[in-house]
Amino acid sequence: MSLKNICIFGAGALGGAIAAKLALSLGAEATVSVVARGAHLAAIRSDGLRLIEAGAEAPVTVNLTATDDPRELPPQDLVITGLKGHQLSAAAEGIGHLLKDSTRVMMILNGIPWWYFHRDQDSGHAERQFDELDEDGKLWRLVGPQRVIGCVAHQGAEVSKPGEIRLSNKGHFILGEPSGEITADLRDIEALLQRADIGVRLSSRIRDDIWSKLMGNASFNPISALTRSLMSDLMADAAITDQIGKVMKEVKAVGEALGANVGMSIEQRLEQARQIGPVRTSMLQDLLAGKSLEITPLVGMVVSLGRLTATPTPVSETILALVSQLDRENCRPVT
Repeated sequence: MSLKNICIFGAGALGGAIAAKLALSLGAEATVSVVARGAHLAAIRSDGLRLIEAGAEAPVTVNLTATDDPRELPPQDLVITGLKGHQLSAAAEGIGHLLKDSTRVMMILNGIPWWYFHRDQDSGHAERQFDELDEDGKLWRLVGPQRVIGCVAHQGAEVSKPGEIRLSNKGHFILGEPSGEITADLRDIEALLQRADIGVRLSSRIRDDIWSKLMGNASFNPISALTRSLMSDLMADAAITDQIGKVMKEVKAVGEALGANVGMSIEQRLEQARQIGPVRTSMLQDLLAGKSLEITPLVGMVVSLGRLTATPTPVSETILALVSQLDRENCRPVT
């Protein structure tokens, strides 16, 4: 797999960090470009993309091609999407402009991805599509699930100001084919990321990793937004931690009803969270920035798939109703 043209579509916190590290490691060997927008795009164009890594001696700044119109870029060998799940469907046409026959698309997503049931052998729902994640099947048609490399991110990151990204830990990424095969393409992308000093491991059961991560995302993200609390504050409150544990139990039950092996226990997942420290979740970051919240992939799909599998999700249903109202109020124009 030749990787000479690489585009990061959505160069926010995670996507931007990957773009910067790839550009630094590859130099003139490959062209790394980003699709971004607004003040972040303007800052990248004028001053470059600045990356502040946890524990690094000094920040680094890279200059790369940046645009808000993917039609300005040539067909790519690899596209890495950094958009959140509720933003992807609207970007399907733009991503489609970057594709040639051999292009793979590595999608960094929290929660249940639009391609989840593609080539799934465990759930009994192979090739099922979700309109709530992929409006009118745009992603399925214009990108195609066969191109996807699934990606689960364990990396704390934040856009600290336009053009600047701050990483709160070393982090790592888990990659997997929807089919579970360890393909040559997967190995090539693993090598590319390793060369850029990006932690990565391959998984033959990427859905297990999706559900293990979702145990945290479906609980910490909405509850942090509802309470405007840092992770450390959530974990210091026994009553809140009890509710978090209940959501995790529901998520684990739904995943296992679909054939996933969610090996981590609730207490193990909570103990992991206690080590994170005073970090703002991505949903709290979006709330404070006045952006729409990533609700459907993280919470809505737990409820929907709970109904599909006849798995009760009462606490998740309550949180879904509350955080949906919060999102509506947060995005309501001030009059």
